[in-house]
Amino acid sequence: MHDALAAERRGIPAAAVMTDRFVETAKAVADLNGLGDYPFVVIPHPIASDSDAELRVKAEAAVPAIVKLLIDRRG
Repeated sequence: MHDALAAERRGIPAAAVMTDRFVETAKAVADLNGLGDYPFVVIPHPIASDSDAELRVKAEAAVPAIVKLLIDRRG
């Protein structure tokens, strides 16, 4: 979340992606940075123990949401 917020502040469109276990933390970080409504993409937790194939499935499932988020952020 920090990297996405930093990029956005510099005018670089960004899409934060986090696992469902960290949604509340991500919302808190965005709020503390004055961007409480900052959108982000959520994928299933965990990822650390996932195989490459499992990660690919999660990543491919997230791509449409990431693209939509970036398009929506452009206004």
